[in-house]
Amino acid sequence: MSAFNWGRELQQRYNAIHGSSLAAAITLYGFLALFALLILAVAIIGLIAGGQKGFAKEVVGDLGITGSSANSISKTIQTAQTSHRLGTIIGVLGILWLGSSFALAITHAFNAAWGITGLGMISRGRGLLWLAGLSALALGELSFSSLWSLLPDFLSPLSVLLGLVVNSALWFWTSWILPRRKVPWRVVLVPSVIAAALFEILKFIGSFVVPRLVSSSSELYGSLGLVFALLAWLLIIGRLIVYLAVVEAWRGEKEVSA
Repeated sequence: MSAFNWGRELQQRYNAIHGSSLAAAITLYGFLALFALLILAVAIIGLIAGGQKGFAKEVVGDLGITGSSANSISKTIQTAQTSHRLGTIIGVLGILWLGSSFALAITHAFNAAWGITGLGMISRGRGLLWLAGLSALALGELSFSSLWSLLPDFLSPLSVLLGLVVNSALWFWTSWILPRRKVPWRVVLVPSVIAAALFEILKFIGSFVVPRLVSSSSELYGSLGLVFALLAWLLIIGRLIVYLAVVEAWRGEKEVSA
């Protein structure tokens, strides 16, 4: 099959499962999960700060932020210092519920690609397990990244390889634990590596595009500009997830027919 025919078949399969709607659902719940994570992070900052006076000014000074943004961050930290217990509870409950809902949105994409149905609360439980694995992989990548910063500069290209390995593990874990189907690991591996490579490319492009997009959007729409930029970026990732599910299901069909 030529590259053109392969791409056309892929797009037809994507359209057949209403891929754009699935990607939009992933985007929405991903954004809400990030919002819950932000609440939890602010609450943790308030918990760490405790009753320390001047903590907010120290944080703003260390970040090198000035103007209205500095005032907003200072007020947020000061509020977190007085309500960190409530914020921590809300943040934990929010990240568990919205995070598992985000996982369910991804699960629906895979199930639609495979033509199968979900398992209700069992799928949400799998989503929580997926979140635990995701957190472990993220912490592992952060730990390794901090270690790589201590190595000589000529070894820095290896960090790209590390990112590819971690992202491949992330995509493999997602494809393996969330959908309701059992397939050979080789069916999951190749699409996971491809998705990881594309994600690394997106991160590289995003390091240049996203700051400009945020800056231009902020000039036009103020603080809402950041929201628009984040939603646009999440939508791209959502589409990547749906395409991964389609490619994986397509490979699964070929595996069965072979």
